[in-house]
Amino acid sequence: MIVSCHGIELSEAFLSVSKAISNKITNPILEGIKIVAEDDTLTLSATDTELSIEKKIKANIKVEGEAVVPGKFITEFIKKLTNEMVELELNEKNQMSIKYDDSQTVIQCYNVLEYPSFKKLESMEYFGISKKDLKTLIAKTIFSVAVDDSRPILKGVLFDIDRNEINAIALDGYRLAKVKKNISSNLQTNIVIPARSLNEISRLLDDSDEVINVYVDKSMLMVDFGDTKLTTSLLEGDFVNYKQIIAANYETVCVINKEQFDDALERASLLSKVGQGNCVKFEVKEKNLCITSNSELGNVKENVPVNMTGKELLIAFNARYFIEDLKANSEEFVKICFNAPANPCVIVPVEGDEFLYLILPVRMIG
Repeated sequence: MIVSCHGIELSEAFLSVSKAISNKITNPILEGIKIVAEDDTLTLSATDTELSIEKKIKANIKVEGEAVVPGKFITEFIKKLTNEMVELELNEKNQMSIKYDDSQTVIQCYNVLEYPSFKKLESMEYFGISKKDLKTLIAKTIFSVAVDDSRPILKGVLFDIDRNEINAIALDGYRLAKVKKNISSNLQTNIVIPARSLNEISRLLDDSDEVINVYVDKSMLMVDFGDTKLTTSLLEGDFVNYKQIIAANYETVCVINKEQFDDALERASLLSKVGQGNCVKFEVKEKNLCITSNSELGNVKENVPVNMTGKELLIAFNARYFIEDLKANSEEFVKICFNAPANPCVIVPVEGDEFLYLILPVRMIG
């Protein structure tokens, strides 16, 4: 193999695919990045067997071939050569020579025959979604996935696909996030995508309206970005029936300025972190939401104006869940809906149903 290309393009390709290299390596070959030189294209790929990323770039291919190079080393090394023309040459000893300017570095490669082949989707069914909407689905739900291993299925986000509509749902046992977007599809299916894979998908997305295709089958998902493809295994098991958790009606409904509410919560939570597990109390009245927190340092009392309908209420929550949910949205006003002090509340838009955040209350002390 003899290949030459510009360092900046090569570096960006290595950085993209290196995200699929796991920090927990059980098989040394998985520390490698595979390079295939063919025609006028250099294809780089990496996998941890669950997540795979492939990137194609144009290159001057003098001699075709393939190799598996030490992934983390070469990614960091090529990152220092972004202003250079770089030539890669594989010799008969399975060593890769990296030539730039009048310098040269030689690294030992892995046995390319030991590198696992990428899993392929059994089906080519897909849905189309804009990059902006997919990025939004991920950003507005992923912070609510479970982080412990007690229920592995909750370490991913459910994509509930119903033809031209998709709902993304994440929950961790204390709160739930649901976001809805329109898609182009005839599919009706549910899949659960690991949070790590969604984070890597999000890195590859921008805020454009360009539509990309997401291919799915019963065990895998592939996002096609054109010159980059990301493939991930799906989580197996039964996700929580989220529709049963969300109440149809609420006894108390408040419309509140999101920024004022968020600022008040931030101040109250500074004190509540000291001794009450980030617990704050809400006292909901006709035109006011009173937020209080107490610790041995003192107490905070914040009043935020609201437009309330229904019953007055005293209820307590973990402030962090509210703050994270509020920061995920850019709405000027949001609607908060309550039932009894022991029942969850939801945050929804004043109009429409694009998002819903559900938060469980905590038991009030004192």
